[in-house]
Amino acid sequence: MKEAMFYEKLAEGRVLCTLCSLYCKVRPGRRGACGVRVNLEGILYTLVYDKIISRNIDPIEKKPLFHFYPGSRSYSIATVGCNFRCLHCQNYEISQQPKGGRIDRESGGEEPEVLCLSLRDLEARIPGEAVTPEEIVRAARSAGCQSISYTYTEPTIFYELAYETARLATAEGIANVFVTNGFITEKALEAIAPYLQGANIDLKNFNESAHKRMTGARLGPVLDAIKWYKRLGIWIEVTTLVIPGYNDSEQELRQIAEFVRGVGEEIPWHVTQFYPTYRLLDRDRTPVAALRRAREIGLKAGLRYVYEGNVPGEGGENTYCHACKRLLVERYGFAMLSYRIKEGRCPHCGVVIPGVGL
Repeated sequence: MKEAMFYEKLAEGRVLCTLCSLYCKVRPGRRGACGVRVNLEGILYTLVYDKIISRNIDPIEKKPLFHFYPGSRSYSIATVGCNFRCLHCQNYEISQQPKGGRIDRESGGEEPEVLCLSLRDLEARIPGEAVTPEEIVRAARSAGCQSISYTYTEPTIFYELAYETARLATAEGIANVFVTNGFITEKALEAIAPYLQGANIDLKNFNESAHKRMTGARLGPVLDAIKWYKRLGIWIEVTTLVIPGYNDSEQELRQIAEFVRGVGEEIPWHVTQFYPTYRLLDRDRTPVAALRRAREIGLKAGLRYVYEGNVPGEGGENTYCHACKRLLVERYGFAMLSYRIKEGRCPHCGVVIPGVGL
């Protein structure tokens, strides 16, 4: 049994969850939209504090993070559940279970369902392997991983597990990474910031109504969170999955690039290839030419680093010095083929290459 962090008690046994920007008001015996936080007798509990559904050792480039300990390995974990309902989710088998409150895609509100009587009954329904934060840190250290990534599903919804693990990992000299939809509240992000060194944040589009239809959630809080991560000194990279007919217009890509540039010109922007999945099977795979165009838009907007993702061997994965344009890091997919950065600087012109552990 683990009481959740970040909630307020309301009248009649209800609680207000203040962990993510859905701000679910959860009545007794019901779960929030994420499906893994439940109100029992006026107390909000997390059901996934020690229920890992997936753990793997990944290259850090898979997150994707290209300016964060390049070439290193990251111990990657996830639980079930998510606070988004993305129509194109590539991890929907785990992110969309268990079913929590239903999100209305038009209003953004949530309509939780009645569940069951006891915390023990609920916990028994949550799939996953029982693993403690201490065991996660030991496993990461034994595997020689330089970081732990909270990924695959949304790390915000297993915040308590991530928080305790990140705190222990930081003390051991292991970095921590969120791969996130950016729907965390400012208060929750500030609390974990001392133990969070990097993040890749999805910026799915730049249209409020389209974002709500695609994810069930508002766009505004994501834009706010990107600014908060930057303010708190967490290294961030931004990813946009380029979906034909959804967010691939020149205007929208330029708006995204200009927004990221406004937060920081040094922030890498990953424009990645979409392939049909889950409930979005009627769209074609993104043409490589569309990714190339998106990269050109980003560079023209003033971003120093724009990368093409999910298309190995096309050259858009490489890092070039933003000053002298010389090749610094050559990649193929998630593999680093050559690395020329010296003590965080371009060996040719001496300019500092922004990032962590370069």
